Amino acid sequence: MNTPLAERLRPKTLDAYLSQTHLVGKDGSLYQQIKKGVIPSMIFWGPPGIGKTTLAHIIANESDRPFFKLSAINSGVKDIREVIDKAKKSGGLFTAKNPLLFIDEIHRFSKSQQDSLLEAVEKGWVTLIGATTENPSFEVIPALLSRCQVYVLDSFSKADLEQLLERAMTEDDILKTKNIILKETSALLRLSGGDARKLLNIFELIVASFEGDDIIITDEEVTKRVQQNTVRYDKTGEQHYDIISAFIKSIRGSDPNAAVYYLARMIEGGEDVKFIARRMLILASEDIGNANPTALVMANSTFQAVSVIGNPESRIILSQCATYLASSPKSNAAYEAIGKAQQLVKQTGDLSVPLGLRNAPTKLMKELGYGDEYKYSHSYDNNFAAQEFLPEEISNTRLYEPGNNQRELSQRQYLKTLWKDKYGY
Repeated sequence: MNTPLAERLRPKTLDAYLSQTHLVGKDGSLYQQIKKGVIPSMIFWGPPGIGKTTLAHIIANESDRPFFKLSAINSGVKDIREVIDKAKKSGGLFTAKNPLLFIDEIHRFSKSQQDSLLEAVEKGWVTLIGATTENPSFEVIPALLSRCQVYVLDSFSKADLEQLLERAMTEDDILKTKNIILKETSALLRLSGGDARKLLNIFELIVASFEGDDIIITDEEVTKRVQQNTVRYDKTGEQHYDIISAFIKSIRGSDPNAAVYYLARMIEGGEDVKFIARRMLILASEDIGNANPTALVMANSTFQAVSVIGNPESRIILSQCATYLASSPKSNAAYEAIGKAQQLVKQTGDLSVPLGLRNAPTKLMKELGYGDEYKYSHSYDNNFAAQEFLPEEISNTRLYEPGNNQRELSQRQYLKTLWKDKYGY
């Protein structure tokens, strides 16, 4: 049998589907919709190998609908129109069970390709199910995104993946005939990078490499038997996450040499230039922040530029930005401040805004004293007037802690001059 293990084990029903209980468990947001056959257009967002395609097939089976599939990698506008025409003729047009159109890696579709889906989705010719590993807010056009529900699929846990291996050994017609003893799983799980499909492929390869039916699998045996190409860059696998992590950590660690090396690894591997630029845009605020506010401007300009220019010239712009960010002073003060503030909000709830800061659009509100004690800062010397802005219960709470760098030390001194001992700067 040439069918891969991952395909042989692909579940056909919701009961057999592994994980994602927040969506398809008995109390999941999708469970009742699927059981009732009331299926909205939707986008599945999550890392590779967690069952997005499988879930789309199950939805089609459970709701008894015609199923059509396209891959954004090798489909154009013509292909989209052809499959929509087939869907319209499949008998679902004038019934409640309109056909399902599954598009894998929908984030790879251009704007024109996504535009070609709008009429079919809007008029109900098809129910769209898109799968993406990238944030759909960035990669799916607003008009299409507004017509879809976005469901986030979680990464598999260690227990999920070990359960999958157990299922392979006990349920697969080929593997259950062998005497497999799985002593250790760490190497298998590490090599799979959390991708269930990759895990099963590796597991099948390991089993096939033994002679006879008595098989003992240890971490040492797995490492010895699996040939790894550590130079290869896999945009959908573990290398993708490892290299972008190394890239970000190199910039954060102020090493422009390492940063540009990992940038080259991604470029040579065909990584999406907008993905790289977006990560630098986040880093510019999270790891540099007010130590050098120009970094955010630089990163934003880079994102805009590579979105217009594309390859191969984008590599120059990305290199300029990466080396600039790596060579910049660092501060995570703004990142830490919002984290503390959000935690404080969770702990204290909806505290009342001080009366002086409240808006007074009605006569009654004015009579109740809304805004009476507010001091308009620009009416005072140095455009500052000491007053209380935080709710009374948390007054004097310091959330922003300027970093130890030239710009933020200057900020700290300025705040200390204004507020004296109020915040302890």
